[in-house]
Amino acid sequence: MKTEVFRCSLFIFILLGTFLLNSCYSVRLRSVEGTPEPAFPMVRDDYYRTMQVIELDTVITIGALDKDFTYLIKRSDLCPSGKLHTVEYRNTFGAVLLSGITFGRKRKVKIKYVCMKSN
Repeated sequence: MKTEVFRCSLFIFILLGTFLLNSCYSVRLRSVEGTPEPAFPMVRDDYYRTMQVIELDTVITIGALDKDFTYLIKRSDLCPSGKLHTVEYRNTFGAVLLSGITFGRKRKVKIKYVCMKSN
């Protein structure tokens, strides 16, 4: 009896662990043209250490019949050129849970992007 409970608990633990590991991932898109906006001063120790990174961490609301969402990048003090060099989208377990609980209406978005250097 104890071995059956142990096996069942172990199976559930492995299944849950696999689900948690598969729900966290990053996708990075980078242009081979142009140069990224440099970071002054360099304060990061990750992939973006030489680049000026803009981070977007928000929750978006999508209608039940909508299939996509557009976030517009405009010329601003944060992105003087208005052109993108690198974009990273990160999905986490919390984002998957929020989307599942709200039936896809609310989605947590974590995006990092780097603008191209102005000419």
